[in-house]
Amino acid sequence: MHIIVTGFNHETAPVELRERMTFSAEGLGRSLQRLRNTKSILECVILSTCNRMELYVVSDQPHTGRYYSKVFLESEFGIPKEEFVHNLYVKEDDDAVSHLFRVVSGLDSMVLGETQILGQVKDALMSAQAERVTGTIFNQLFKQAVTLGKRIQSTTEIGQNAVSVSYAAVELGKKMFSTFTGKTVLLLGAGETGELTAKHLVESGADRVIVLNRTFAKAKEMADRFHGEARPFHQLVASIREADIVVSSTGAPEAVIAKNAVEKAVDKRLSPLFLIDIAVPRDIDPAIHGLDNVFLYDIDDLKDIVETNLGLRQREAEKAEGMIREEVEHFREWVHTLGVVPLITALREKAMEIQAETMDSIERKLPDLTEREKRVLRKHTKSIVNQMLRDPLARIKELAVTKNRDEAFELFAHIFALEEQLEAKEIETTQRKTAGDVSLKPSPRTC
Repeated sequence: MHIIVTGFNHETAPVELRERMTFSAEGLGRSLQRLRNTKSILECVILSTCNRMELYVVSDQPHTGRYYSKVFLESEFGIPKEEFVHNLYVKEDDDAVSHLFRVVSGLDSMVLGETQILGQVKDALMSAQAERVTGTIFNQLFKQAVTLGKRIQSTTEIGQNAVSVSYAAVELGKKMFSTFTGKTVLLLGAGETGELTAKHLVESGADRVIVLNRTFAKAKEMADRFHGEARPFHQLVASIREADIVVSSTGAPEAVIAKNAVEKAVDKRLSPLFLIDIAVPRDIDPAIHGLDNVFLYDIDDLKDIVETNLGLRQREAEKAEGMIREEVEHFREWVHTLGVVPLITALREKAMEIQAETMDSIERKLPDLTEREKRVLRKHTKSIVNQMLRDPLARIKELAVTKNRDEAFELFAHIFALEEQLEAKEIETTQRKTAGDVSLKPSPRTC
C-alpha cells in the first residue's frame, strides 16, 4: 500500500484557482464517497481550507493513485487537468507522511506556526471517518499527526511571538497596559491593517471603539462593525483625550496628527497614551516621541518586531522538524509491523484449534468430567498455549522492523507450517474485496 498526497497551497496556486477548487462543507461527504470509490483508492481524507486543497489517499499502486487522484479533481470541479496540474504537488509514502506532519504543525502555513490548521486537519479526519472512508492506515496516521501537532504546540514556542503587524501592535500594548479591559481605542482612517489591529485589540478586551474619517459615512460603516461610535474628523483632539490607544492608517499624504494636537489632548493626563502609526507616509508627527507618557510606534518599529519574532519562530521550527523526522520513523516502523499481523493471527488460530481439538479428545475419553473441571482444563490448556506463543510472537514483532523482515516472515511461516492458513486468509480477503464487503471498512473512531 502507498500513501499519496495530491494538492496545492498558497505558494503553488493563485487565489483564483483555490477559489474554484474548494470543497464545500455541505458536499464534502459526497466528495469523500466518490473519491473512495475511485479506482485504486483504498482510503481517503480531503483537507480543504482557504489556503490549501489536498487529497490524502491510500492506493494499491503509486502510479494509479497519482493518476486517479488527478482524474477525480478534474471530474469533481469540471476543470480540465491542463488548467491546474502544473499547480499540484504530489508526495508519496515517507514524503507524504512528513508533509502531513509539517502541515498539522503549522510549518507549511502562510503564517509560520499558526495553530488553526491543527483543528482543520482533525475536522478533515472526523469527516472522513464519519463517511467510513478511512481504514487502518489513515486512522493511525492522522491520529498520530494530530497528537504530534499538539505536542509541538505545547513543547515549543513556534506559535508564540507576534508575526503580523497587527498582532505586534497588540503585543506592544500588552507590555504597556496590564489589561485592555476598560480601554478605549481610537481608529483613524479605513485602512485594512488599522481595522485588523483594532479588531485584535477588541478581541483582547478593549471595551470601546471611536472611529474618525474624513468621510463620515465611512467612519460610521467601520464603527458599526465594532459596535462603536463614529465622529467627524474635527473632533480629533477631544477623541485623543478620551482614548487610551490610537491606531492611525489614513493614507493621507502628510501627517494628520500633529505634536501640538497630542500635547493638548494629554495635558494633565495621568494614564499613558499608546499611538500606533501604520500609515505610509506616516500619519503621526515623529516629534511626539519627546512627549512624556506618550508612546509612539510606526510601521518600521512593528516590522522590526515581526522580523525578530519570525526569527524566533524559525528557531522553534527547527526543533519541530526534528520531532517530525522522529515521528515519520515511528510511523514507518508501525507500517512495517502490519506485515506481521497475518502471521500472528494464523499462529494463534492454529494453536487455538489444536487446544480445542485436545479438549474435545479429553472430554470424549473422560465423559464424567463436571462442568467446573472442564472449565479448569480449558483455562489451563489455553494458558499453556499462550505461554508457548509469547516468546515466538515477541521475536517476530522485533524482526518486523528490520531490513530482513521478509525473509524472517517466510522462515517463521515455514517453521510453524502456517502456509495453509495464510493462503486461506488471502483467498478470503480477495473474495470479500471482490464482493465489496463493507466490513473491510472499519467503523469511524474519533481522535
